[in-house]
Amino acid sequence: MIKKIIAQDLIHKVEKAIDKVERIAIVAHVSPDGDAMGAALGLWHYLMTIEKEPVVIVPTAFADFLAWMPGADQVLIYENDKAKADEIFATTELIFAVDFNVPQRMSKMADAVLASPAYKILVDHHLYPGDFCNIVISYPQISSTSEMIFRLICRMGDFSKINLACADCIYTGMMTDTGGFTYNSNKAEIYTIVAELINLGVDKDDIYRRVYNTFSADRIRLMGYCLNDKMKVYPEYKAALITLSKDELAKYNYQNGDSEGFVNIPLSIKGIVFSVFMREDTEKIKLSLRSQGTFPANKVAADLFNGGGHLNAAGGESNLSLEDTVKKFEEALPNYKELLDL
Repeated sequence: MIKKIIAQDLIHKVEKAIDKVERIAIVAHVSPDGDAMGAALGLWHYLMTIEKEPVVIVPTAFADFLAWMPGADQVLIYENDKAKADEIFATTELIFAVDFNVPQRMSKMADAVLASPAYKILVDHHLYPGDFCNIVISYPQISSTSEMIFRLICRMGDFSKINLACADCIYTGMMTDTGGFTYNSNKAEIYTIVAELINLGVDKDDIYRRVYNTFSADRIRLMGYCLNDKMKVYPEYKAALITLSKDELAKYNYQNGDSEGFVNIPLSIKGIVFSVFMREDTEKIKLSLRSQGTFPANKVAADLFNGGGHLNAAGGESNLSLEDTVKKFEEALPNYKELLDL
């Protein structure tokens, strides 16, 4: 039995909003991960089954290891087709914003979404949702936004409308946002939902292989370089850091998504409970933060790197150089020693 997490009045409002429109846009955050793509495409397939006209629009490209997902070839990438996307935002009747809490997470696409006259619905599981949508469905205790989409569809009485393509997308989002169900996944209801998805035909072993076992040789070599040459361990703070510059990424023919999961690797070291990965991007430093137990990765992200997220999984950015970002991180570590010792 799955608990009714989403408030009933929100269910009625969403049903009413969907019923009265035909054209629907679904938007996600910049560099959409597995959960963003799973939630967006899962919702897209559902809306197709009830004969709506949905389109998924994301700010920037998604990783190659997600390209197999049903419907991924139909996703519109804003930075590649701005004019078409802007036209859709100007004329669509309803926008679903999934897997992000504030407009800034859409980067350069945010202005067009905010300017759209469309009714807006947020479906998310991150803390502190912004006030930019007409309906806000936000439950941070839920492990993934894809799980939220499953719950929403079921609460609207449309479980029978979840086809295999929709189920594959939802499962992918749930799996990737819990690290293959290795963190933030200790609630029994998650596996009740997984069982329902498997009953619908999901091949969870095949999805795992498609996501985690289809990387390029360059990606594997890059990972080896990170572990041998770029990983720094701070045993007194139970922490670890991996950094990659643009030149290092270029050396290994970096493709979008190639560094996915690198931040988790140091957590397999005995005694390490906090791991940070820094990647030099075009204009800023991108950070991923992971932790184990009670250490708040999201607090560090918010305190130091204009970010946030969940207790054990967070992200942030830095406008400093890579060298200065590392320095800022190292100088701040003593401030969190008490939390690391818990």
